[in-house]
Amino acid sequence: MSADTPKDRFKESAEARQADNAEDEEQDLWSGGYSAKAMYGTWVLGGLVTIGLIAGMFAFPPVGLAIPVIFVLLVSMLAYKKMSVYYQLTTQRFIHKSGILKRVTDRIEVIDIDDVTYEQGVVQRMLDVGTIRISSTDRTHPELVLTGIDGVATVADTIDDVRRKERRKRGLHIESI
Repeated sequence: MSADTPKDRFKESAEARQADNAEDEEQDLWSGGYSAKAMYGTWVLGGLVTIGLIAGMFAFPPVGLAIPVIFVLLVSMLAYKKMSVYYQLTTQRFIHKSGILKRVTDRIEVIDIDDVTYEQGVVQRMLDVGTIRISSTDRTHPELVLTGIDGVATVADTIDDVRRKERRKRGLHIESI
């Protein structure tokens, strides 16, 4: 049925746009934060220091008092890192939340992301954790560094795929220089 009046044509046009927009609804793709696996090196170093303190305790007994202090410090570091950052990737935005007492939330539009890279050390490759660097045209976070990300290659590829898809959808094929 063709539209006879401007009102009918407008209604048809609005319905067509709504059908197109149903596909554009924002969907969650990934969320995460700091992985405890990223602290394995710190835990191993803490263990070695503790063993050294236990050995030193025989020569000088008050040294043993440092063992619980080291344990509390390590657990506190892990708790702080796990609770202080949260990341969420949707089909349209990357959301970064940081802080414990004062929570700061920043959003980067996926289309504003220019480059996604990740890096891993030898131990990090064995544990499949690493650091992701996101370069964007966002004013508040032109470079965002995500440390201790589990499944780093998969997450970085997901961010890059969403970025490329959004740019193709909006007709921005050329990378910014």
